[in-house]
Amino acid sequence: MRAGIWQSDGEGLTAVERLTRLEAAIAGQGLDVVLCPELFACGYHIGDDIARLAEPADGPFAQAVQALAARVGTAVLYGYAERDGDKVYNSAQLVGPGGPIAHHRKLVIPPGPETGRFAEGQGCAVFDFGGLRCAILICYDAEFPEGPRAAALAGAEVLFVPTALSDQWGNVSREVMPSRGFENGLWLLYANHAGTENGLSYYGGSRIVGPVGQSVAVAGDGPELIVAALDAAAVTAARARLPYLADREGLIARLPGASA
Repeated sequence: MRAGIWQSDGEGLTAVERLTRLEAAIAGQGLDVVLCPELFACGYHIGDDIARLAEPADGPFAQAVQALAARVGTAVLYGYAERDGDKVYNSAQLVGPGGPIAHHRKLVIPPGPETGRFAEGQGCAVFDFGGLRCAILICYDAEFPEGPRAAALAGAEVLFVPTALSDQWGNVSREVMPSRGFENGLWLLYANHAGTENGLSYYGGSRIVGPVGQSVAVAGDGPELIVAALDAAAVTAARARLPYLADREGLIARLPGASA
């Protein structure tokens, strides 16, 4: 799978402008998939505008993404505010030329700009894409060891993580995400915003992590496309060399009070 991350400018863009810049960045790159940041469709640090800009999963932005995917031949995984009845979710979905492929709603809402604005999701689906087993978590979901571990135990070889990481938390990109890839033997794609948004300064630092925790591609602090080739063989080799997923059962059995 040839995968990319589009680290987009965080502020002052309409939905049309966001997609226009995305298309310009990925056209001709031969990508199977590109990952965009958390709440890419509407912006992250926008206060009560979240509720106003929320759309259903098949809303206008999703339809525009599908048209873009058809034009460039690349599936797009993006974050958006999802309206479902009287609830709003911090969601992400993968859309290809033929329509939606996978969907995730953020499981844990952290303290800060999201508090009181989003309902919590449930579960973490694993799906096939590009010859690999994939899963999606959003930002805070992946900072807990249990989130990526649950995805790996369900068979995920690739974990897509759209995020909105401020410059106060750069260690999450530099240290935590490589650890999550390493301890689960999977590819991890971590897509952040760049620049500032209504006073919030983003770290940038989007990152593609390999199955032994190596940073294969890392973005700077501005808008940027980073790309890597992902393969199942690297996952198999990493898990054979360090069989954490297999050996965890013995560890759990020997630690009173430990759980799966």
